[in-house]
Amino acid sequence: MLFHPPKNPVELKVRHLNKAQKQRREDLMEATQGKAALKAFKKTMAKKAKQALKAKSKQQKKNTDNASQVFVLDFEGDIKATAVKHLREEISTLISTANKGDEVIVRLESGGGLVHGYGLAAAQLVRLKDAGLKLTVCVDKVAASGGYMMACVADNVVAAPFAIIGSIGVVSQLPNFHKWLKNHDVDYEIFTAGDYKRTVTVFGENDAEDRAKYQEELEQTHELFKHFVNTYRPELDVAKVATGEHWYGEDALKLNLIDSLQTSDSYILERMEDNEVYALHSRQKPTLAEKLGLAQAAEATLSMAVDKLPDALARFESNSRLNILK
Repeated sequence: MLFHPPKNPVELKVRHLNKAQKQRREDLMEATQGKAALKAFKKTMAKKAKQALKAKSKQQKKNTDNASQVFVLDFEGDIKATAVKHLREEISTLISTANKGDEVIVRLESGGGLVHGYGLAAAQLVRLKDAGLKLTVCVDKVAASGGYMMACVADNVVAAPFAIIGSIGVVSQLPNFHKWLKNHDVDYEIFTAGDYKRTVTVFGENDAEDRAKYQEELEQTHELFKHFVNTYRPELDVAKVATGEHWYGEDALKLNLIDSLQTSDSYILERMEDNEVYALHSRQKPTLAEKLGLAQAAEATLSMAVDKLPDALARFESNSRLNILK
């Protein structure tokens, strides 16, 4: 792929969803109604397809901006938004291939994570709109915090009735071991240049000034988040929803966090009625070891070793105590 180094080649898989759906429907009909019914069904569908093609050609002559293709991408976000490395490749391919007015559907699932990771992921979606493509984000389970930062970019946000939406807030938490180190006579030293190179730390003693500065930085990040959401959803009352709370789909619709209630499957099936729909999926090419199953075997061995580790440690601790008692 375009932006991956040769040592980590990525391949792109494209699936024509219309053809896949048609094949499944025919397989089911043949199994339940027989080959004769399937043959009659194919004949009827062929006539309908011919009529639809004629109507579509006439419509396209009247309206040259009519979108004839829809592309489906998937984004499953973790705390680091690592899926962006594939998302950016898929988007770059679409921008160089799709026509203006074509639609891109992103099936998005994420509970959020690091600000810079999800900021980059949201910026990748902005590229689609800048290229003149229509962007729809479908949320079946959750698009919260950084996930909603991505979703709000879309022209159309579709969510299932019980999908978790919102959580426009910023959180940071960390333990502090200063007292524990002090009790064990361990000194911790940190050297900085710049008044605020370090504020709160894990091992140092945090004072009121450190905490105040850190809180100020969180508030600044929150303001940037709110401004970003307001830019792409100006009709949203940001002050009302930027409290860090989340809502289920039906309530999110009332608050204008989303545009409609629907599952991604239902929405895609609707688009398939009048458009050719393609699903894109990029992945890193498997190594020779993975192709031969060696990687899976090594992973299974490691998993087994991890499972047995607690028992081994318990025996070691028991033996150590016996030695001490002697």
